[in-house]
Amino acid sequence: MKFVDEYRDAVLVRKLADAIGRTATRPWTVMEICGGQTHAIVKFGLDDLLPPTLTLVHGPGCPVCVTSAELIDQSVELALRHRAIVCSFGDMLRVPGNTIDLLTAKARGGDVRIVYSPLDAVKIAQENPTRDVVFFAVGFETTAPANALSVLTAEREAVANFSILTSHVLVPPAMRAILGASDNQVQGFLAAGHVCTIMGVQEYGPIARDHRTPIIITGFEPVDILEGLLLCVKQLESGRAEVENAYSRAVKTEGNVHARRLVEQVFEVADRDWRGIGMIPRSGLSVRSVYATYDANRRFHLSRTFGSSNTECISGQIMRGVMKPHHCPAFGTRCTPEHPLGAPMVSSEGACAAYYRYRGQPRGLEG
Repeated sequence: MKFVDEYRDAVLVRKLADAIGRTATRPWTVMEICGGQTHAIVKFGLDDLLPPTLTLVHGPGCPVCVTSAELIDQSVELALRHRAIVCSFGDMLRVPGNTIDLLTAKARGGDVRIVYSPLDAVKIAQENPTRDVVFFAVGFETTAPANALSVLTAEREAVANFSILTSHVLVPPAMRAILGASDNQVQGFLAAGHVCTIMGVQEYGPIARDHRTPIIITGFEPVDILEGLLLCVKQLESGRAEVENAYSRAVKTEGNVHARRLVEQVFEVADRDWRGIGMIPRSGLSVRSVYATYDANRRFHLSRTFGSSNTECISGQIMRGVMKPHHCPAFGTRCTPEHPLGAPMVSSEGACAAYYRYRGQPRGLEG
């Protein structure tokens, strides 16, 4: 397939891996910040091609995984207590809250529907004028413009029964939190190209400078990832800490200006609780007060706490790069995709799901 196959070229992949091996003269630890990159690394066995001196760890790059259990509980409350139609992307339905997940809420009579776009939820609200319809707005900077557009569309078309439950998180504050932690092991980052298509690259500069950590913006195919790793290792070896854009075919320095304006119009920066990690100041987006009628939290006065989270799941340590999925005693036994203890085993972008699906099976570009 044009524009895909060339980024999965096995010969080029091995050349890049060999170049990384020749460049890395001492141990380095690099974190990819995107769940899509994690799955590519594990699926294609890219880490097996790298020298033992280079360790890849997996960051909080799965928005489903970092959505707090409290927000899952609130979505359940909307479906069961408030009898709202709750619309969500499919990978949110089996993420456990402190009590139950949305799929269980659906089994108990809640009206929970899978949609492919927040605008689908606006349409459902138009078709059901006597029902409250709530879209579970989850994601990083990448999905924020579409969710902002759903609010503006509902306002323009006077859809009064539509609102969103916001769980938006921002990447740069999470990177700072990881680098500032006492147990941090990360020395370089691969930043997610799709996030940067929206936000641009300017916010990464201060992080690289303040923490002396190189940040390489890259894509999601094997060639993309290894080219980004090679640039990162070159910086580490030379003592540099800069931002480099290795995904220029999609990412512009300023990002998508129109999309950013949409986001800034509807949302404002807020503190956000990251599942397994904790509260990170100014790391999320909440609906501005001018659009309060479309904010499910304000409309329904949702409960703040429900019980206690599962303490066996080590997802926080995995998403901070301190441990890997196979280090968890429950991995593949008490925690499986069918019976997950935590979100990283559920989501299509979760690190645990990637390890469960691909590790122990034939891997590589040919398979």
